[in-house]
Amino acid sequence: MKNLLVRFVRNESGATAIEYGLIAGLIAVAIITAVTSVGTDVTAVFNKIATSLNIT
Repeated sequence: MKNLLVRFVRNESGATAIEYGLIAGLIAVAIITAVTSVGTDVTAVFNKIATSLNIT
């Protein structure tokens, strides 16, 4: 039983999985932020082009 407890305390694979999960989450947030920002800029460019084409 003591051997099992010692192995459990030394096992770090769960902590590593949590760290990888946090890193993946932060990367996802960064990607979402970047895509949202670029999408807003692209929308502004297309609106400007559409306004320029509607000269009547």
